[in-house]
Amino acid sequence: MNQPYHILIADDEKSVRIMLTAVFSQNGHHITCADDGEQAIALFKEHKPDIVLMDIRMPNIDGIEALQIMRGIHQDVPIILMTAYAAIETAVEALRLGAFDYVVKPFELDELKLLMGRALQLREMKREINLLHRELSDSYRCDRFLTNNPKMMELCRTIAKVAQSSASVLVTGESGTGKELIAKAIHYNSPRAKGPFIKVNCGALPESLLESELFGHEKGAFTGAQMQRQGLFERANQGTLLLDEIGEMPFNLQVKLLRVLQEQEFERLGGSRTIKTNIRIIAATNRDLAAMIEQGSFRRDLYYRLNVMQLSALPLRERPQDILLLARHFLQKFNAENNKEIIGFDVGALSALEDYGWPGNVRELSNAVERAVVMSTGYMIFADDLPGQLQPVKPCGPADDGVDGMDGELNLKEHMKSYEKDFIVKVLSRYQGNRVQTAKALGISRRALIYKLQEYCIE
Repeated sequence: MNQPYHILIADDEKSVRIMLTAVFSQNGHHITCADDGEQAIALFKEHKPDIVLMDIRMPNIDGIEALQIMRGIHQDVPIILMTAYAAIETAVEALRLGAFDYVVKPFELDELKLLMGRALQLREMKREINLLHRELSDSYRCDRFLTNNPKMMELCRTIAKVAQSSASVLVTGESGTGKELIAKAIHYNSPRAKGPFIKVNCGALPESLLESELFGHEKGAFTGAQMQRQGLFERANQGTLLLDEIGEMPFNLQVKLLRVLQEQEFERLGGSRTIKTNIRIIAATNRDLAAMIEQGSFRRDLYYRLNVMQLSALPLRERPQDILLLARHFLQKFNAENNKEIIGFDVGALSALEDYGWPGNVRELSNAVERAVVMSTGYMIFADDLPGQLQPVKPCGPADDGVDGMDGELNLKEHMKSYEKDFIVKVLSRYQGNRVQTAKALGISRRALIYKLQEYCIE
């Protein structure tokens, strides 16, 4: 917090307002104070401060309700709540509603300053990222592939080599593994980068329409052909044509495609003039073309012509080290697209992402993160923000015999406390007892973690 900021302080205790005003005024910050939630909201609307420090328990409108109203006005202003120890459960719920973090009274000023500094720094970083997203166009350079997987790194090196040639390429892999991204990387790293990149899905059109789409047609070639139309082979001249789902191409069209690959020439439907074209063909499929050849549904000669270079996209389950890397990339992307300020994933969400099998691969991961960004109302994505298939299955077993006769509400609270204690112990163990990292992973302040450790007698 080296540069001056406008800080809104909302607390019904005059002594707290005076103390915080004195502390932050010394550093050159501009301070605005409110003694209840209603006044805090009015000042928030009027001034749009850089950061808000707000007590939970206030007259007229409490801090939780004020938080929700403020988040609806300006989502990019971080709000830190101040609370007594007895209201920690309420503060944790506030994190889900959009609070950046909270501190427990009596708090240490150094801890509060560090927390505020982190919130403001993160806001500035996100603003810079959003600006870059608006200014930069999509890039498909090989060095932009996000991966920590050795096989994917080797694939990137192969793409760089293949891109410099004019050889046909066959890209194989399951749906959602990024076959189109590989094709674009080849094109935009090749000498054809300034030419067109055109994609057609061979399984999305009936045979007659697909033939017309690829080859074009002359006026009067068939009913409804009222004018001459260029096909994709012609429009992709000096560029790249991606034939997606090549395994779905009708057998009759495979013969005609083979001629284009061999001779680089074709005729429009209904025409007799031979048209030369200079295109690179990249084919992609999630089917086993070798098996289709044995079944007689795919031409062997076409397969060999397409399969000069074969690249295989790995399914996400075979590159588990990339799951969180890609998830954070998508979080940044969808934050910018949805004008959100989400920091990251809490421990439960991270575990859910890592434990899931991802049958839909990278596409499914992208969709899951986009949904979570849309559903989240706070600064963190929790497990219950993720799609249902990622949620852990909760066993519905018989009630514990040891709780017979206990009050239902008390029984629920005790079970929740037991779960919370076990969860904190596991996270603490993961970070080898480091309280700072544990608190960060749990999405709470270090002081709040210390209170929890004391409450549950965790050493």
